[in-house]
Amino acid sequence: MDFEPLSIGNEVVEFEVGDSAGEDDGTGLDLRHPDDLVERSASSGAGDLSSSDVDPILEPCEGMEFDSEQAARIFYNSYARRTGFGTRVSVYQRSRRDGSIMCRHVVCSREGFRRGGSESKSKRRRTVTRVGCKAQITVKKQSSGKWAVSKFVKEHNHELVPPDKVHCLRSHRHVSGPARSLIDTLQAAGMGPSGVMSVLIKESGGVNSVGFTKIDCQNYMSSSRQRTLGSGVQLVLDYLKQMQAADPGFFCAVQGDFDNLAGNIFWADASSRKNYAYFGDTVNFDTTYRMNRYRVPFAPFTGWNHHGQPVLFGCALLRNESESSFIWLFQTWLDAMSGSHPVSITTDQDRIIRSAVAHVLPGSRHRFCRWNVFREAREKLSDVYCSHPNFEAEFQRCVNITETVEDFELCWESLLETYGLRNNEWLQLMYNARQKWVPVFLMDTFFGEMSIMQGSDSINSYFDGYINASTSIQVLIRQYEKAIAGRHEKEIKSDYETLHTAPVLKTPSPMEKQAANVYTRKIFKKFQEELIETLAYPATIIKDMELEAVYRVARFGEDHKAHFVKVDVFSKKACCSCQMFEFSGIMCRHILAVFRVMNVLTLPPQYILTRWTRNAKSESLPDDYMVGFPSNLQESLTACYENLRREAIKYVEDGAKSIHSYTVAMDALQIAAQKVAASKKCGLGLEQKTLIKGCQIQSSRCTEQDEKIQELTSELANASLQCEEYRRKLLAVLKDMEEQKLKILVKVRNVRLNLKG
Repeated sequence: MDFEPLSIGNEVVEFEVGDSAGEDDGTGLDLRHPDDLVERSASSGAGDLSSSDVDPILEPCEGMEFDSEQAARIFYNSYARRTGFGTRVSVYQRSRRDGSIMCRHVVCSREGFRRGGSESKSKRRRTVTRVGCKAQITVKKQSSGKWAVSKFVKEHNHELVPPDKVHCLRSHRHVSGPARSLIDTLQAAGMGPSGVMSVLIKESGGVNSVGFTKIDCQNYMSSSRQRTLGSGVQLVLDYLKQMQAADPGFFCAVQGDFDNLAGNIFWADASSRKNYAYFGDTVNFDTTYRMNRYRVPFAPFTGWNHHGQPVLFGCALLRNESESSFIWLFQTWLDAMSGSHPVSITTDQDRIIRSAVAHVLPGSRHRFCRWNVFREAREKLSDVYCSHPNFEAEFQRCVNITETVEDFELCWESLLETYGLRNNEWLQLMYNARQKWVPVFLMDTFFGEMSIMQGSDSINSYFDGYINASTSIQVLIRQYEKAIAGRHEKEIKSDYETLHTAPVLKTPSPMEKQAANVYTRKIFKKFQEELIETLAYPATIIKDMELEAVYRVARFGEDHKAHFVKVDVFSKKACCSCQMFEFSGIMCRHILAVFRVMNVLTLPPQYILTRWTRNAKSESLPDDYMVGFPSNLQESLTACYENLRREAIKYVEDGAKSIHSYTVAMDALQIAAQKVAASKKCGLGLEQKTLIKGCQIQSSRCTEQDEKIQELTSELANASLQCEEYRRKLLAVLKDMEEQKLKILVKVRNVRLNLKG
């Protein structure tokens, strides 16, 4: 949120309600809590007004005395609450002798007029609240030390606020001590602002009795969360400094500098940046942990790898959530990813985030996370959810299941009519933004989802199980590293299953066999489902031209749900009205049914996305990807060494699969080593390094590379032996697991036989 700086001059000093809402002004007297005003003014000794003299309808009058200026302000604010207007502190006069305040004006909050100059500087137009009202009191300090009312203007030039709305006035909003304690307890239990306000309203006997608004509750919860960060932010910064020093591919940026703890922090390790090079076509910006119910304002960038698993593209720690901060964050993240824009990005529907995405990523298709929309629907439509148990299922069906724009429009109209929601403001807003979150409007863009109904639109999955509502900043880094390790282990397991176990083929189709050899296991299973479904989807040609044909495809018995496939006869390029391939990158059953009719036996290359294949991470990184990495000589050599080592490990894995491949690999390695040595002696390799100048430097670099080649050769030999040993142990473990599985199955069958007997 944006905060306008408070201008304190000779004219007006305002009460502001924000993160400091409910705090006193340094005197120990609370200036805003309506239930405490009269009580405190009495107990503090307000001149002629003892606790027994306080009249609930008493109004100020000239000559009325108070023990202090604060007591006078409290009394006038209490009077204002009963009457129906807000107050603020205005001009004052100081003593020339000691500089102390001798005279104070307390005015109606609608006194004066806004200055025109500040209006143009504001980012959005502010509501007109100043109407030149003259209502006020003036109190002056007497020689006795007491404060007396020297002027009182009662009349207002505007309508007063009724009692049931007076709690919305700024000077009467206050998060009291008991309310703070309850909010802290509910927040620690993981409850958000809406839930907290519901409890407070119930406990107070109505929204009018709470004493503050939901915005005040959000501000307090946000400030409370910031207080819990404390020195933990410094721990994060220290960790990031260490990582940056140890890894040349590590990227870190702080809005400001490392010593400025008020700005946002972003970081991405080398693995995250490489993952983006392979899988950065669609991105999720996860703001779940930025919400007030979480203690850590954490926001990761994530995506989907070739197994359909969540993969990390960088993380942010948000301490300032203004529009300029989000613009900085998205631009910094883009710089870390070598400036490569994603095809699509998914965020929540926050107005500030929408604006930042439009500013930094104008060419990327932006959508709202449906999971967040449905979560917000449960809050905004809580009464409907309670009174109509079937509404939620019908609402989600309307959004997720409808396959055409016309079907969605009809279903939405029916939903509004059935449940009497035609005038619901929130639903109207979401309908106006339907192109941003309803799938039927987004199917022409790649978002990497396997299925609309699989729930993958929930973008808070990468750190699930590692970060929750009780996670503090002090343990964030530990949980972050655990999540990284856990996700990496799952990817390795999926890689192993894909490479070393054969899937079960369910048809004699060459296309199925081709897909089994190309796709990762999870993607193949999804493709296999679509392929098998073609048996129930006959394709009928309805337009046959020389260069293209149009087919009508519908499930048996469901002719009213037909899809249409247009095919180029020669190139075999096809497009379906369901647009599943455009949305998920996997061929739909409708196009596959047409291919079956056309006798297309294998998938055309254009329909095999590299990002879904088992070799998705085997290709070399794009040239522009290396732009984001350090460019000085020493770090470049380190990067070269890391690249060689990574390629060598893959070489070892392939070479150690059998004795024959091992022999071939060793022979090839010896030949390669001889060629590299000969190249170094001739100086051919070093002449291409334009950054290295002088024969002396060239000679030293030759020696260094000789040593690295020798180290690499030795490492390869050791790695091959270790790989063979690892393989032997792994096979033994798998064999043991199979035996245990067989024993368990036998036991289960025996138990079932005993139960039947």
